[in-house]
Amino acid sequence: MYMAAPFFFFYIVFAVISPYLAILFRGLGYGPFMIGILLGVFEGAGIAGPFIFGHFADKIGRYKPGLLITNALVLAAALPLALFRNPVVSALFALILGLGFRSALPLMEAVTTIAIGSTGDYGKIRTAGSVSFILMTLFFQAALILPVNTPVNIALWMVITATLTIISIIFIPPSYEIKRGPGQKGPAKSTRGIWTAMFVAGLVIMALNRLGMSSVYGFLSLYLTESLQWDAVGLMWALASMSEVPFMFLSRRIISRFGAFNCMAVSTAALILRMLLYAFFPFKAGIILAQALHSLCFGLFHPAAISFISTCVPPERRALGMSLYLSLGSGLPTFLGNILGGFIVEYSGYRTMFGVFTVFPVIAVGVYAVTMLQRRK
Repeated sequence: MYMAAPFFFFYIVFAVISPYLAILFRGLGYGPFMIGILLGVFEGAGIAGPFIFGHFADKIGRYKPGLLITNALVLAAALPLALFRNPVVSALFALILGLGFRSALPLMEAVTTIAIGSTGDYGKIRTAGSVSFILMTLFFQAALILPVNTPVNIALWMVITATLTIISIIFIPPSYEIKRGPGQKGPAKSTRGIWTAMFVAGLVIMALNRLGMSSVYGFLSLYLTESLQWDAVGLMWALASMSEVPFMFLSRRIISRFGAFNCMAVSTAALILRMLLYAFFPFKAGIILAQALHSLCFGLFHPAAISFISTCVPPERRALGMSLYLSLGSGLPTFLGNILGGFIVEYSGYRTMFGVFTVFPVIAVGVYAVTMLQRRK
């Protein structure tokens, strides 16, 4: 359970960046299209970063150095991002922020799944992150100290929370090292064995799911404050995270019963409904119901994706496997989704964007259906 503390503090950082990064950019005076580009740059760093730091971790067989460096990048980029209103400068520090933030998570996922082994309960450890996210977003909603309504205040919270995360990482025991196979002295030289048809289909489903979700992560906060005139950003993000806790906590039992691949498909089908609610029910009740569906769309999907990767990728290449998930299955689609989303919002509005992005989970469910039909032949 040593990894519960880093998860707890890392998701405090998440509670700042995920709901409020777009608001930070809006506070600097950028419009929706430029915000989409900057969010795309931030997420684009999550394509290459996990591979770089994942390869580094696999090569040396240790995760703590990479975790410290990635969180230090968040610390370094936060304040400059809020102090300078220049598209080039903003893009540069968004890149550095994304490189650190998006590269830290696959390292944490890798070291955790290796440390707990095949019989461990990842979902219970990951619940610590959900709890901290809920507490922090509710704290922000109450605006007790440094309300997150200006770029500088948002950046200060990034600094504070990243510092706490770094402190928690320092206390990860040295024994949490990469586990090698018998007689293996270095990292595996080839990844050819993991590229099965099922693994590729799983990555495609992850990517399409994340492409659909990018509209939520990137633009929901702006949708609430600008289109619906509802100052409930922290509350709605907290509601989403609260809904995910039961599924996250019970995920091991659910996945053991139905299989990781099937659980990803169910979660993706729930995402279709969630997107339609945003698009066609622009009322408080519709948004609340859509946020409650985060229970399936993330609370079940994420542990299922982690389980799927852990099953397909051996421990000595686990950082690579998690990097594939966070890069090709998350970073690249979110990069594309933020740019596309910003363009659609600029010219057609938020509801149109959510409607268009419903297409991606529909395609993902189709990929699942075709894959299962092929396996039954």
